[in-house]
Amino acid sequence: MVHFVGAGPGAPDLITLRGAELLKAADVVIYAGSLVNPALLELAEPECAIFNSAEMTLEEVLAVMFQAEAEGKAVVRLHTGDPCLYGAIREQMDALDEKGIPYDDTPGVSSFCGAAAALGAEFTLPGVSQSVIITRLAGRTPVPEAERLASLAGHGASMALFLSAGMLGQVQAELLQGAYTSDTPAALVYKATWPDEKVVRCTVGTLEEAGVREGIHKTALVLVGGFLGGTYERSRLYDPSFTTEFRKGTS
Repeated sequence: MVHFVGAGPGAPDLITLRGAELLKAADVVIYAGSLVNPALLELAEPECAIFNSAEMTLEEVLAVMFQAEAEGKAVVRLHTGDPCLYGAIREQMDALDEKGIPYDDTPGVSSFCGAAAALGAEFTLPGVSQSVIITRLAGRTPVPEAERLASLAGHGASMALFLSAGMLGQVQAELLQGAYTSDTPAALVYKATWPDEKVVRCTVGTLEEAGVREGIHKTALVLVGGFLGGTYERSRLYDPSFTTEFRKGTS
């Protein structure tokens, strides 16, 4: 059995209870060494075989999985955050399907949630934004033409950009082609929830400058939108005059 497990955003105690139990029971762990906190590996038993996928190709990762399955061993494939976001898990699952090897997927806390927590922010504020765009800037890996950052920026929604901290100049330029302005609030969150977490508040117009000043060029999320500002409407759900299934509003 292969267990895909979300390691969470960084802090070891932000892995789920299920994920922690799977790690404790694993015979083999293949972890994304470039981003997963190695402290999580302490949950595994001393005799557990540990592999760092940052140094491996897909074929090498699959070879470890296939060998472990042949030997009746339990494998944990430990991905950063939640595996469904930029985890490259589909290609692994398809290969396992071809071999008839069973697997399951344990979700984790994504780093975009950890970044919002670090900022004390809410992505979906009434009267500001009710949508969150999770995306990345095209780099060595392209994005579909319809999902170019400049196009998505046209919505003016709350946005979380992965894998883009090393190209802040281009990020800034493309955001300004959309609905955001130079004064739109923005933030860089480096290694959210890790001990060396760093939070930098800025604006869309000063993103590149902030990154250079703070030495942030990787392992950081770029958050953009009015949700980082101070203006919003009160939630109607908790307004005394709003009737819900559970209480009657008052005039």
